Amino acid sequence: MKKRPNLFILMDYAGKFKYFTLGSIILAAVSACIAMLPFVEIWKIVNEALTVNPDFYKAEDIDTYGYNAVRLAVNAMFIYFCALGCSHIGAFRTVANIREKCVEKVLRMPLGHIENEGSGKIRKIIIDSSASLENFMAHILPDRTVAITTPLAMIAMLLYFDWKIGLLCIANVAAGFFIMYMFMVGKNLKKDVDAYNAALENMTKEAVEYVRGIPVVKTFGQSVFSFKKFKKSIDDYEKFTVSYTRRFRIPMTAYTVVINASFAILTAVALCNAQEAADPVFFSNLLFYIIFTPIIAVTLFKLMHSSEADMIVENSLNRIDTVLDVEENKESDNPQTPDGYSVEFQDVKFHYKDATKNALDGISLKIPSGAHVAFVGPSGGGKTTSASLVSRFWDADNGKIMIGGVDVKDIATEKLSEIVSFVFQDSKLLKTSILENVRMAKPDATDEEVLEVLRRAQCSDIIDRLPDGAKSILGSKGTYLSGGEQQRIAIARVMLKNTPVLILDEATAFADPENEEKVLQAFDEISKGKTVIKIAHRLSTIVDSDEIYVLKDGKIAEQGKHGQLVEQQGIYAKMWNEYQKSVDWKITNE
Repeated sequence: MKKRPNLFILMDYAGKFKYFTLGSIILAAVSACIAMLPFVEIWKIVNEALTVNPDFYKAEDIDTYGYNAVRLAVNAMFIYFCALGCSHIGAFRTVANIREKCVEKVLRMPLGHIENEGSGKIRKIIIDSSASLENFMAHILPDRTVAITTPLAMIAMLLYFDWKIGLLCIANVAAGFFIMYMFMVGKNLKKDVDAYNAALENMTKEAVEYVRGIPVVKTFGQSVFSFKKFKKSIDDYEKFTVSYTRRFRIPMTAYTVVINASFAILTAVALCNAQEAADPVFFSNLLFYIIFTPIIAVTLFKLMHSSEADMIVENSLNRIDTVLDVEENKESDNPQTPDGYSVEFQDVKFHYKDATKNALDGISLKIPSGAHVAFVGPSGGGKTTSASLVSRFWDADNGKIMIGGVDVKDIATEKLSEIVSFVFQDSKLLKTSILENVRMAKPDATDEEVLEVLRRAQCSDIIDRLPDGAKSILGSKGTYLSGGEQQRIAIARVMLKNTPVLILDEATAFADPENEEKVLQAFDEISKGKTVIKIAHRLSTIVDSDEIYVLKDGKIAEQGKHGQLVEQQGIYAKMWNEYQKSVDWKITNE
């Protein structure tokens, strides 16, 4: 199916504000036509001056022509400013609508997709791509209208005074346009624009990941070169931009020379027709073309950039579509309410996009309501994937995941968020007060309710040392929290939400020993009476679990209580022995 023109797509996004954009196009075209008329008035001035030469006092209408030229120029500028005003209103509203649609989509898309794509990449698509569209609609679209309208008016004027000289100027314009067309239009340019945006996007994504890893870089004394992917993305971007620029040196030089050669050509015409040039009418016509033709270079240069902008707009729209076209978790036509809060996996299989094998390969288990279980095992075994499927970060490819006897796909998204909470190993806090960070879980909660859950989450020492207590703004005036402290704030947030099913994913990973003790106390408080799935590498935190599942290669390799698994002398027993050795390990001086 043939794709609709980009401008039509933008008009759809603009909604009722599309009339501002259409108005800007009409006003810009009118401005371009009026902007040609002052040159006619200038020609009249020159013609009358040459006609009465040397008796200039006989010239009667020069002041009228001059006034008309100024009036027409001012009117053209005023109308163009009105066109820009309309184009900016239309552009701002269009971009606002696009960003609103993208943000709404992000809120509905699976969290697993956001995790895989990377926040840097999605941010660039939403912000940078829409900014490119804003520039196109606000500036380039009116300029393009002028650039298209002006040559049409120019052709008529070039042929009006002296058709022979006019054809010569038109031939020069055609030669410049042909050179421009050869290197600014075609599939190669589209490929280059796509490659440029891909290189820039990749560099942005890797830069975000590098910044996040700065603590590791500083801790181990590494440099940017230790982040090979980031360094490679910079090198790839440099290589592409340099080669791209070099390819256009000769065509751009040729275009500049040809398009600015009008003056030289007209001078040669005057020299070759020295006798005819003595005629005042011919000479005034020649002066008109010498004054008028420099506009050609400016017009074609704008047209050249507007053709490149087409590629940028198409690329931006395609990238925005990659966000808007992400498949959402489907809502059930007949949503159901769970009967209890047990969690059950029934022959669940799942694989990530482009993966060569399943991340989960036939998982079946049942967690009774109120039970505390743990997922352990080697990295890549499927622990986090299993927990993510419960919260519908992804949907299982095969099998079912049930909560209270109801498939999670048949539970409304809002209802599921009221049932399941997730505490990540790297919890994110926003740059706002601690009160508001916690209140996100329950917007209508009072300050007293928030302070109470902060106390229960072992956060009293954090609140006491901050200058404004719980109202302190994180990230400002030196107000920063350690990893363990952030985790306790995140636990308070989940505690305020008070969901019956709780998933803890490596939640003590960034806690120091002192913070770990308080985090574990907070876990004990938050876990009371709830169905808890705990993912942990620190095996000491899960020894009291009602059931431990050992996952390896996407399957349940072992299951049982801590003592039973140790006696089996299998994978878990080996992990436990290694963990015990790491705990007993000491540095000694001999």
